[in-house]
Amino acid sequence: MSRHTSVRPEAIPVLTGPLWSSASAEATFRTGGGPALPGLLSRYGDLEPPDSDAITLARGFTGRVVGRSGQRVGGLTWHAEPGAGACFPDGDGWIYVSNSDVPLLGGVSAIRFGPDGAVRSAYRILSGTDRNRTGEATPWDTWLSCEETGRGRIFECDPYGAHAAMPRLAMGLFRHAGAAFDPSRTAVYLTEGEPDGCFYRFRPEDWGDLTTGVLEVMVGGPGPGPVTWRRVPNPAALFEPTREQVEGAKRFAGSGECHYSGGLCRFATAGDGRVWAYDAENEQITVLHNADPRSDIGGVTAGHVRALVIAEHGDGTEMAILGEDGARTPFLRILGQGGPEVTGPAFSPDGARLYFSARHGGGSSAADVTYEITGRFRR
Repeated sequence: MSRHTSVRPEAIPVLTGPLWSSASAEATFRTGGGPALPGLLSRYGDLEPPDSDAITLARGFTGRVVGRSGQRVGGLTWHAEPGAGACFPDGDGWIYVSNSDVPLLGGVSAIRFGPDGAVRSAYRILSGTDRNRTGEATPWDTWLSCEETGRGRIFECDPYGAHAAMPRLAMGLFRHAGAAFDPSRTAVYLTEGEPDGCFYRFRPEDWGDLTTGVLEVMVGGPGPGPVTWRRVPNPAALFEPTREQVEGAKRFAGSGECHYSGGLCRFATAGDGRVWAYDAENEQITVLHNADPRSDIGGVTAGHVRALVIAEHGDGTEMAILGEDGARTPFLRILGQGGPEVTGPAFSPDGARLYFSARHGGGSSAADVTYEITGRFRR
């Protein structure tokens, strides 16, 4: 598969100029005008009043819709139930890939953008798989698309569409909820989306080739503290579940997406509203962030802000930067009881734009929308 180098400029541009509005899948919006909403404050600035879609942004941020499920974008009908996503450099532009969480008919779609953010094309890079909810970009610029089923597989996909996707069975068959790469230790961390899910580490035989390697599961007592790793004997066993092969495996309350940076692998657990941090050097696990227990922590990703983006649900959905010091900085809120589920947050290669999808549920995939937000994400 192709190998590409990400562009990482020092400065992050902010989109300026007039905004336009349309009923198409690429409508642009901006909150503004009138007083800020009381009580919704951000170190980025006050959150402005909501627009017609009940979305409110911090002052100085802009956004647009780049895809609606069931509607055409770049020549492709955008998939239902969008899941995890990532951005990849593509010459003078970039590509955003997005999983589809549809049972039995899932897969991955991609949108190719030009340097000005215009959509150049869209296409499929994986089809016919089962509930591809989660995924992760590899250090060699491929996309891991993971099935969130009881015997879910991981597929390695080419975001540029030049090579066929391939299953990586040595990484285990279980309900995959997240993946994160640790290049320093040549390891991939994997979370499990069960009410008592495990936390795994895959060490490939050759870095850059995920075909073979050793899968291990974290072992330790309840709560924060020191941990160890034990090998999973048969990750691709047909009749013995991966999660039951090692006695004493540490359990977490519904793990979600995860991210590795600075020696820490962070992941959210919706069952107890926490963000955990695994310290790879000291073999310790701690709690980085405690949310309101009524909240459901959604997407967690990394950007050039050197922080995480979290989404919390309650009386609406709020997205915020979670700094390395644990401080939250809100920049977007989607109003409404319960709020939509946020999936696939990912920054463009230059860090100027954040992509994510909002899934409103209720049985109508037409309500699923993929957004692009532009603003001052650096703190």
